[in-house]
Formats: sequence, structure tokens, C-alpha cells
Amino acid sequence: MSQGQQRPHVALESTIYAFGLPYPRNVELGWKLASAIHATGAEAKTFAVIKGNIRVGLHDDELETIARGDDVIKLNAADLGPAMAKGLTGATCVSATCALAHGAGIQVFATGGIGGVHRDAESTFDESQDLWALARYPVAVVSAGAKAILDLPKTMERLESYGVPVIGYQTDDMPAFYTRTSGLKVNHRVDDPQMLARVLLAHWRMHPGVGILVANPLPKDDALDEGAIQKAIDQALKAAADEGISGKALTPYLLAKLDALTGGDSVAANVSLAENNARLGGELAMALQGLQEERNRG
Repeated sequence: MSQGQQRPHVALESTIYAFGLPYPRNVELGWKLASAIHATGAEAKTFAVIKGNIRVGLHDDELETIARGDDVIKLNAADLGPAMAKGLTGATCVSATCALAHGAGIQVFATGGIGGVHRDAESTFDESQDLWALARYPVAVVSAGAKAILDLPKTMERLESYGVPVIGYQTDDMPAFYTRTSGLKVNHRVDDPQMLARVLLAHWRMHPGVGILVANPLPKDDALDEGAIQKAIDQALKAAADEGISGKALTPYLLAKLDALTGGDSVAANVSLAENNARLGGELAMALQGLQEERNRG
């Protein structure tokens, strides 16, 4: 990056701080993700709504407010307008962050895992707004696949129906959040940030209003045993059903339940994959900036 050149921005959601991890580990994660992005030459911008005002990048006290979770609500894209009008404080999930990142002109968004089609969706019709947002906003979402608590085959089918490409980064297989593979093949594979940037620009030339999912497996050393995590997921899903947990409350409930069932291993994997995605998000943002400047000079 040349002297005086502005760092490209990488969007971060704030739901992972309010509902994904316990305090104060969530604050520590915020600094880890920002540092991982900064080390690539890019700059992190965490989104949230604070007392009705959209924040593009959080001050320390604002991150603390979100992380403690007092009177903080979970915001999907559809919740942004009401939250702003009512002066509420909320943490943005993937769909809301996609909408706000696009509005701020940010092309890359690093998260943990996206939401998708829930199990038993054929009877509950429970599908995340994240899928709709990927189809609506031209943002590259770097994630460790979809959350493993979901119906992954149906999630992949929905992404295909919406015309959202799933690009595997150094993998041919869709990662399953806590594990590196799911048995589901991605649409295309790339092995370096420069080619990934070329894929994004080519995609947006053809489909300027559609996002793209970059599937980035978590590091091998931090991946969980597939059998053990699936058993824990089944137990957590049964507990949620027994307690009547659904809608927005379901994912935070399941993540907390998995943390207890795995003795903290699921949280450790969550931290690792989030940091890994932040790093790739920064590298991708830098590659995009370099490629766009090269084309502007030409």
C-alpha cells in the first residue's frame, strides 16, 4: 500500500459479541479480529446500532456496551429501520451487516458462519434472512460455511436458487463451521486472495446486485471431531425443542448449549474460525483494492 493510501475496510458484525461468546471473551475477540485485519493492511469496521444511530466502527465504550449485552437486541436486516426510529441499541447479524456494509461502500465482510435453512424447515419455514441478504447485496461474505446447527444441504440448495456463488477457499468441500468438511461440494475453488478478488469483480460485472459466499475452513488444529460435535448438536436441538425455543432466540440458545456440552471446545473453535476469516477478509480487501487500482490506471 502506497504512502497516504487509504486502507480498505472489512466489515464485521456485532452479534458475535452480544450473543456468540461470554463476557469478557467477546471483547477480547473484538480486538483479535481487528488486529488480524490490521495486520493485512486493511481496517476493521464493526457495525452496530447504538441508541438508534448506525455505527460504522465502534469505540471502546460502544464495544463494551454491545459485549455486556444489557438491553441489546439482535438485529436482522428487517429490524434496522424500527431500531433506528425507536432509539434502540442492537447488534447486527449477517443480514443487517450486509445491508449496512453495502450502504457504506464496503465490499468485504468477515464473519463466523452464516445463517441458513433450519432443520425441519419444511414444517417450520424457518430460514435466515442471511440468505436473502446474500442474494440482495453485492458483498463478499467470508465465513466458515453455514452454522453446523442448520440443514446444510437445504442451505446450499437455497443459495443456488438465489444465484449466490459459493467459492471454496483452498477447499473443494463446503466447511461445516466446527469441522472442515460437510460432504457438500462448493461451486468453485480458489487458492489465493488475488484470484479470489478476480472472481469477485467478474461476478459483480455480471451480477452487480448479488453477493458471494467465500467458504473458508477453520484451521485443522482447531477443528472439532465430527461425530462428537454432531452428537452435541443433536442434544442441543432436542433441548431447544423441549423448551420451545425458536426464531431469533434459537441460534444463541444452541451456541450456548454447545459451549456447555463440549466443555468450551465449541467456543474455542468459534474464536479460531472468526480470526481466520478476519485474516482472509483483510487479504481479500487488499487484493481487491490493488486490482481495482490496476484497472483504473489501465
